[in-house]
Amino acid sequence: MTPGPGGAAGPSGPAGDGAEREGTAGRLDDALLGGPRRWSMRDLAVRLGVGVDEVRAYWRTLGLPHADPDELLLTEADARAMERSTALVRDKGLQAATVTSLVRALGHTSDRLALWQVEALVEDLGTRLGLDDVSARLLVIDRLPEIVPLLEEQLVHSYRRQLAAIAGRYAAEFGEAAAPGDDPLALPLARGVGFADMVSFTRRTARLGPVELSEFVQRFEAATRDVVAAEGGRVVKTIGDAVLFAADDPATGARVALGLAEAFGVDPATPVDAATGAGHAGRMPKLGAVKGQPRTGAREAEGLPTAGGATPVRVGFVWGRVLSRFGDVFGPSVNLAARLTDAADPGTVLVDAPTASALAHDAELRCAPVGTRELSGLGPVDAFRLERLAG
Repeated sequence: MTPGPGGAAGPSGPAGDGAEREGTAGRLDDALLGGPRRWSMRDLAVRLGVGVDEVRAYWRTLGLPHADPDELLLTEADARAMERSTALVRDKGLQAATVTSLVRALGHTSDRLALWQVEALVEDLGTRLGLDDVSARLLVIDRLPEIVPLLEEQLVHSYRRQLAAIAGRYAAEFGEAAAPGDDPLALPLARGVGFADMVSFTRRTARLGPVELSEFVQRFEAATRDVVAAEGGRVVKTIGDAVLFAADDPATGARVALGLAEAFGVDPATPVDAATGAGHAGRMPKLGAVKGQPRTGAREAEGLPTAGGATPVRVGFVWGRVLSRFGDVFGPSVNLAARLTDAADPGTVLVDAPTASALAHDAELRCAPVGTRELSGLGPVDAFRLERLAG
């Protein structure tokens, strides 16, 4: 290996040295997988007393590449992991389909988590040490063994804290049995759900380079998560230029929605609302300034913001009943919130009539009628602009 820019190691030739690559792979296996790959899927099937198709299904459910059942692919840690999964059925009485869902959740989440963290490390090294992308990625590979134990400890801590938070919410919400006569066909959870969608995302990012685009998206996601968490809600998922959030009561959800609309501001060109006469121009905080985050980036071209530029959002919020599965939420109220988001003006929050009724007694909030909105796939809906009363 020869030093790359900034001292990073780079391949000594177009393909690098084969023996050295094997040595690197072995070191990574020891550090990340706990030892060498000594089991094939067929071997593990014999060890566990199950069919090879069951082992392959487990591997596939984790989201890992398909492999030849006779390839020496699995480590002792892989074998123990599958043994623990089979024990959930054998010793804990879980259904096999439930265990498959649990494994799929781990695979899906850890895949995104690992990619997110590795790319963050690549970006850190590239920026901090002035490395090109290839050199930064090679250096990350070299440094993973020393970083992974810290990341693993943080992962376990975060996972346990999240489980404790969910258990605490369930204990508070369902501490008493449901009242007799509850509709057995109703969706199980009463939740506030909302979307915040970045205005003109394509136009705003069309001229950004890869580094600036990465920074822009990361800062938007970090800023929305900060606002949602600060107001007492939870981020369900982010979808590039939008965030889906949830809250356990109408007032909390309303404050999350308003917090997002207020934090990101609006375009100066936003017109005065014809129904209420309210004007919203002139409030244009930078994305980097949201919740105290530092501003970075200095490029502005043809009126397009950099990652620190203004990023107004539209917000739709609905209080209703949802189904929570696969780390996501489903139901008519989710669809309605998305359509209200599409209909909202930049920097404003729209709610429907039942949500407005649920917030009617909150002395700090007001729901001003703005007329009927024709929502795609849903038809006409009476809409209300959610506002915070000056106090």
